[in-house]
Amino acid sequence: MPPQPEDLLAGLDPEQREVATALRGPVAVIAGAGTGKTRAITHRIAYGVATGVYRPTSVLAVTFTTRAAGELRGRLQQLGAHGVQARTFHSAALRQLQYFWPRVQGTELPRVLDNRMSLVAEAAGRLRVRVDTPRLRDLVSEIGWAKVSNVSPETYPQLAAQHHREVSTIDAETVGRIFLGYEEAKRDRGRIDFEDILLCTAAMISDHPEVADQVRRTYRHLVVDEYQDVSPLQEALLTLWRGDSSEICVVGDPAQTIHSFAGAQPTFLTGFARRFPDATVVRLVRDYRSTPQVVGAANAVMSVAGASSLKLVAQRPDGPQVAFSEASDEASEAAGVADWVEAQHGAGVDYRDMAVLFRINAQSPPLEQALADRKIPYLVRSGERFYERPEVRQTLVTLRTQQRARAEQGDVDGASTLDQFKALLGALGWTERPPEGAGAVRERWESLAALLSVAEDLEAERKAAGTSLTLADVSAELDRRAEAQHVPAAQGVTVSTLHSAKGLEWEAVALLGVHEGSLPFVLATTPEEVAEERRLLYVGMTRAERVLRVSWSRTRNGGGNARKPSRFLDPVLPASMKTSSGGAASTARRGQGRGAVLSVHCRSCGRGLNDAAERKLGRHADCPATFDEATLELLREWRRQEAASASLPAYCVFTDATLVAIAEARPRTGTDLYKVQGLGKVKVDKYGEQVLAVMAAGEERARAVS
Repeated sequence: MPPQPEDLLAGLDPEQREVATALRGPVAVIAGAGTGKTRAITHRIAYGVATGVYRPTSVLAVTFTTRAAGELRGRLQQLGAHGVQARTFHSAALRQLQYFWPRVQGTELPRVLDNRMSLVAEAAGRLRVRVDTPRLRDLVSEIGWAKVSNVSPETYPQLAAQHHREVSTIDAETVGRIFLGYEEAKRDRGRIDFEDILLCTAAMISDHPEVADQVRRTYRHLVVDEYQDVSPLQEALLTLWRGDSSEICVVGDPAQTIHSFAGAQPTFLTGFARRFPDATVVRLVRDYRSTPQVVGAANAVMSVAGASSLKLVAQRPDGPQVAFSEASDEASEAAGVADWVEAQHGAGVDYRDMAVLFRINAQSPPLEQALADRKIPYLVRSGERFYERPEVRQTLVTLRTQQRARAEQGDVDGASTLDQFKALLGALGWTERPPEGAGAVRERWESLAALLSVAEDLEAERKAAGTSLTLADVSAELDRRAEAQHVPAAQGVTVSTLHSAKGLEWEAVALLGVHEGSLPFVLATTPEEVAEERRLLYVGMTRAERVLRVSWSRTRNGGGNARKPSRFLDPVLPASMKTSSGGAASTARRGQGRGAVLSVHCRSCGRGLNDAAERKLGRHADCPATFDEATLELLREWRRQEAASASLPAYCVFTDATLVAIAEARPRTGTDLYKVQGLGKVKVDKYGEQVLAVMAAGEERARAVS
C-alpha cells in the first residue's frame, strides 16, 4: 500500500518539511553538512508523487556519482516513488544520446573511449612534446577541465591564463595544440570521450527542436543534487533540459565546493536566487551527524570573513572535545595517529568506523607503515570506482559461475557458505592475514577483504533471523551493491585523501598533516585557491560523527625549518599551541621571525617580497637575477645525467625552482645547502656532495672567464 502524503512529512524537521512541500519550482536548498539533504529532496519527490502533483516518470533527479544516484533510487523506492529516474549527469545524457542519435544522425552512436591517455600521448608525440606519465595525467585532466568549462582548443591559451591554469613545463599554447590534436585523433577513430557525452547531448537538444520538445515533455520536473559542483557544461545541459520551465529544484552547500580544479562553479548555486527572483530558498542548518564539539570547530574554521558557509546547529548530545596534536616529525605524527586508533578501538569503536584523512596521497606511506607495525587493519580509499577493479569484477563473475554450478550439482562437500566464499577468494589472492607493506598486492587484498565483509554481515543477519545463507544470496547482494555503487565497509580503518572522503562519514576521524604547505597546499597561491583549501579542511572535519583529532608535524624528518600548524586552525587551536606572534599561521603568512621558512626581502633590491613564489626565489620576479647563468646550466646538465641514470623524470631530482634557488644561494658547505628552500636531509644526503662539486666547478669557470 503506497504511503499517505502526511505520513511522508511526519518525521521531517520544519526546514525539511518546507523543502518537501515546496512542490513547484524554482527551489534552492542550501544544505549544510549532515543536515539531511537527501532525506529532504527524496521526501519532496515522494510527496509530490503521493499528492498527484508529479507523475513518477516525469521526474529526473541527477547527481554526480553512481553511488549517490543509487542511494537516491533506493530511498525513493522505499518511499513508494517507483518510476522516478535518478541518474548521474552522464548516465542521463548517455541514455538520451543512445535513443535520439540514430534518429537524428542516421548512424549508431560512436563508442565511448575507455582511456584517453593513449590518444593524448599520441597528440603530444606528433608535436614532438615528450611527456612522462605524471605530465600525461595532467594533460588529460586539463583537457577534461577545458571541455566541461566550454573552452575550445583555440581559446584555451587565453582562457587558461585568465583562470591561472598551468601544466608543468608545458606552455599554454602547446597544451592547446595537444588538445586540438587529441580531438582530431578521436574523430579519426570515430570515438567520443566522457565529456563528449554531455557536449553531444547539449548539441543534439540545441540543434533539433523535435528532440528538445520530447525531452522536455518527458521530464517536467528536474532535481539536482550537489549543485555546488556543477560545471558550465552541466549547467548548459540543465538549461536545455529545462527550456522555458522553472520546474527545477537544486540542492547543495557552497562550503563543500572542493572540485573547482575540475570545473565546478558554486556561483550557479549562490546566484540561483538572482537568476530566479521568485525562487523558494530553504536553508538546512540542523546537523544530525556530528556532536556540538565537532560542529563548533567546523563552524569556527569557516567563520572568517568571506567564507561562504551556513552556521550549523548540532542536534546530537555532547561528545569529547576536538583533540589537537603536534609531533616532531612525520613518522612520529603517524605513530601518534596509530596509537589513537588503537585507543579508540579499545574503547569500543570498530575499525570500520574510523578514518584517517590527509591532503595528498604522498602523506599516506608513514601512516600505513605505523598501522601495519601495530597489526591494525586498514583500507586505502582511492578515486577508482571499487566495482571496476579487476579483482572485484573477477570475483563477481567467478561467484556467479560457482553458485550456478552448485545449484545444478548440489552441495557435495558440506562446507558452509562463508567457507565456500573464503575458498573462492583465497584462489584469487585473499589470505587470513593481510600482506606486509603497501602497493598493488595490498590493494588487491583489501578489495577481496571488503567483499568478504559483505558475506560475513549477511551471515550474521541470517543467523539472527534463523535462516541459512547461500552463495546465491551473496552473489545477489554483491550485484545489488555493484549496481548502486555501494562500496562495502570492510573491517579496517579507512585511509583516504580529503577529496575522496567527501560524502562519507565515520564515528571517529583523524586529520593528518594539517600544517602550512599541506593545508593550504603549497601550490594554492590565489585567494580563491586558499579559500577552497579552507573548505577542504571543513569537509574533513564534518566527516566526524563523534570523535575528531587534528595533527601536524613540525618537520618532515627531524631536520630543516619548523612548520607551522595551518592558519585555518587559528580560531580553534588552544592558546598553548599558538605561536607567540599571534596565531598559528601569522608568521607563516608573513614569513617573519626566527626560523622563517622563506626569504622575506629581495636579495637584489632589498625590498619586501610579495608572495610565496617570490619568497622561494629570494627576489622579485622582475628584479635581476643574482646567480651565474653558466653555473645554472651546469646544474641542469648534472640533473639531466642524474635523472637519466636513475630512470627518473628530472623534476624528481630537483625542480627548476630549486636549481635556481641553489644557484642564487651559492652554497659551499653542507650547512649552506640546508638553508636552501626545497632541500631537506634526504636530498642533501643523496645529492649534496655532487651539488657542491658542480657549484665549485661553476665558480672556477667564472674565475677563469673573468
